[in-house]
Amino acid sequence: MEYEEIVRRLRELVTQPVLRIAPEKMKKVIGAFEDLTPRSKELFVKAKTLIPGGLEHNLSIKHPYPVVIDKALGPYMWDVDGNQYIDFLSCGGPIILGHNYAPIRDAVAEVVQNNQAAHGVTSEYEIKAIEQIKKYVPSVELFRFFASGTESNMAALRVARVFTGKNKIIKIGGSYHGWGDQLVYDMHIPGIKAIESHGIPSSVLKHTLSIPPNNEKKLRRVFKKYENDVAAIIVEPLGGESGTHPIKPGWNQILREVCDENGALLIFDEVVSGFRMAMGGAQEYYNVKPDLTAFGKIITHGFPMCGGVGGREDVMIHFAAGIEGVEKGKKRTYTGGTVTANPITCAACYHTIKAIAETNAIEKAAAAGDRLTKGLEELFEKYNLPFVAFNFKSVLHIETGAPLALKLSDPDIFNQINVRKKVMDEFQAALLTEGVFTLAGSRGYTTMAHTNEIIDQALEAYDRVLQLVA
Repeated sequence: MEYEEIVRRLRELVTQPVLRIAPEKMKKVIGAFEDLTPRSKELFVKAKTLIPGGLEHNLSIKHPYPVVIDKALGPYMWDVDGNQYIDFLSCGGPIILGHNYAPIRDAVAEVVQNNQAAHGVTSEYEIKAIEQIKKYVPSVELFRFFASGTESNMAALRVARVFTGKNKIIKIGGSYHGWGDQLVYDMHIPGIKAIESHGIPSSVLKHTLSIPPNNEKKLRRVFKKYENDVAAIIVEPLGGESGTHPIKPGWNQILREVCDENGALLIFDEVVSGFRMAMGGAQEYYNVKPDLTAFGKIITHGFPMCGGVGGREDVMIHFAAGIEGVEKGKKRTYTGGTVTANPITCAACYHTIKAIAETNAIEKAAAAGDRLTKGLEELFEKYNLPFVAFNFKSVLHIETGAPLALKLSDPDIFNQINVRKKVMDEFQAALLTEGVFTLAGSRGYTTMAHTNEIIDQALEAYDRVLQLVA
């Protein structure tokens, strides 16, 4: 589906009455859910006495309570009650080969048996892993591991400021770049500004500037206003929230041109799109070369302590570590992490990238995404529903309530957000009773393990759920 049609249909969806599962049918769904998941419910009750809100993970399903997962393999997950799910959550994106992929698992197990998990010193796998990244991502001249996508984005901003000597960072409204202080701003819905920035002093956010998606005039206006003080633009190259706010054709090229004209760096947040859109990431897919790239969980296929920043040598050299740091007279970007780049993480990174390339996982996962999206669109048409399904290869968007498609100018917006979020939660609960797991009921990621047969089974489950809509 092309950009113009996605935008048009999302607007149509949020400007008409909300469609949801009929209340009497939703009551039966919740009853079925509770019958299927008594152990998950029991554990959640206990978790609420130990964890704030009973949850650690933003991706966890919260309605009526989280499912507790016991194991995952290939395209499936199983909960503690023994229920099997076709999994499109994919750990929020990093799983593209299928859960618990044996070659990676076995290689990491060998490291665990024969090495120390972390020793604070370089291992050979660190070198081998970075060589793999450089092999496929030409913009990466030097690379530095970090512990997460959030850390990677924080570090990228800092080194951009050190290199340019400038202060301001421009982000695109609605984008998500982790929970670092400077980037918890104007997230989810463009224009929302500091509404979610609790606990962050306004002085921290004064150098974070936000512009609406796809708005070149506003972008140039901001550069003109803060002449010679914009260090970088940071973007999700698919568009905010992994393409929930899609980019218009040529948008990334415009960002590249504006950065070049104003001496600013272009930072691609490829935590989701790296090694999923192409071996060279979204930058290969869109043929735009950033100055810095932030990587995250996909480069280790979900193994922990994973993130990193790669880019131009003249910029990256300011990350130099050790007692002496960078050459005398050059400013240093101070970062650290005792267990960062540990042998387990680096071994997982090396074998993950190698396996993705050797199995053609990107195109296999993309074919599964195309099949699922096409099938969903046919179901929406079959039941005359205004819902929207679109995908960027294996990155899926399945919009029923579509709260993030709202605009601040929409009437009664904050009540609408809550109502439309509830619609997503209800669809997710209904899908779980049918054995399908997605990200918050509206997003997903296919893997090469999602065969045609499995996709068709998922579509049958969606068909049953859509019949419940009032």
